[in-house]
Amino acid sequence: MAYTLKEFCDDSHAILKAQPLAPALTQIADHLGRLLRNPDFVAETFNDDMPPGKRVLHHDPELDFYVLAHVQEGAKTGTPHSHGASWAIYGSARNVTEMTEWQRVNPESEDHVELVATSKYGLHPGETRGYGPGMIHSTAHPQKAWVVRVTGTDLDKLPRFHFRKQKDKILEKV
Repeated sequence: MAYTLKEFCDDSHAILKAQPLAPALTQIADHLGRLLRNPDFVAETFNDDMPPGKRVLHHDPELDFYVLAHVQEGAKTGTPHSHGASWAIYGSARNVTEMTEWQRVNPESEDHVELVATSKYGLHPGETRGYGPGMIHSTAHPQKAWVVRVTGTDLDKLPRFHFRKQKDKILEKV
């Protein structure tokens, strides 16, 4: 029997209650990969006609985590950002999500940010990666992509880091 969204949400709830965050993110990312390899889940969640945007697939009211389905436009590159005090797990259902991890190299007391890319890789269908609180990363989608993202809360209500092109600086790329 194929792994379902309900099983994933139940397992994620149990893992978050039982584990410290770092190992929990790894375990949930593994489970998300299993879910994304279920062709029935992918077909039920996405179709070729869906416009870019996000939909909530699940919200856990007790632990406040969200499971979101994103349709990403092709030829789009995001700027470096973090999820503040929260976390996120990204998983690709279709096409590739190019990920870059960044590190701030200047003191936080300075009002501008200097970033260096520390890692760059692609998440292909069925592949996932977790990002802990404060971890700066960026996404790029060379083609239209279907992505599932699990977040520790509603990220729109948290202060988060966002790269400001006019003021911040990327020192080098990997």
